[in-house]
Amino acid sequence: MPLTKRIIPCLDVREGVVVKGVCFKDLRKVGDPPTLAVEYQDQGADEIVFLDVKATVAGQRTLHEAVRKTAETLFIPLTVGGGIRSFKDVRDTLKAGADKTSINTAAVQNPGLITECADAFGSQCVVLALDAKRKGDSWEVYSHSGTTPAGLDAVDWAKDACDRGAGEILLTSIDADGTKAGYDVELTRSVVRAVNVPVIASGGCGTIDHIVEVLTKGEADAALAASIFHYGEHTVADVKKILESKGVLIRKDVGM
Repeated sequence: MPLTKRIIPCLDVREGVVVKGVCFKDLRKVGDPPTLAVEYQDQGADEIVFLDVKATVAGQRTLHEAVRKTAETLFIPLTVGGGIRSFKDVRDTLKAGADKTSINTAAVQNPGLITECADAFGSQCVVLALDAKRKGDSWEVYSHSGTTPAGLDAVDWAKDACDRGAGEILLTSIDADGTKAGYDVELTRSVVRAVNVPVIASGGCGTIDHIVEVLTKGEADAALAASIFHYGEHTVADVKKILESKGVLIRKDVGM
């Protein structure tokens, strides 16, 4: 039976507040994490992603408090990332209430961390956050919130991380992030076809048609979006209704 596609609102969190930027820059405040998470759940979101965009120790404590508050009322999966540098950080984030943890820079610097965490908590708890920027005919991996080229080919790194135990990939196009001009369909499709784990497409969503495109032409398993939800342009229910009308298989029993 074909797998259903997922719609995942993203909450970029800085110092306990949800923010939104363009190409990882120019962040603006848009709301409270627990409140928005529950609102999106009620709209029919399949999952929620929290990303700490100011990766400091103090920021992580603030994020954990937001996770704890949200987990009390959230019954859909919650993925938390940003500033997760070690096995202990992964463990503490899961203990705070996250169902999955997302790691980027720490995995680039120490690929063995992926295996260590997968062995301890299960691959389903380990999401590789892969931020990529086009470089010629391919894409290069970036770490440190999209600021530092890692010298790794995005598709090769995705395959390597999955071999090491990553159970899912959160794939963000830095070029498209926040532009609302559409996902990088070519990048998404290239990674999807290279790995055997679910791929969440991120970066660039501006319309429901962009979501349809990345889930069909891009072959993504899930679409992450922020701007269209944060600014009230569309609800998750709106997105799912359009997807269903276009023949895209979606989950109907979540939060609706």
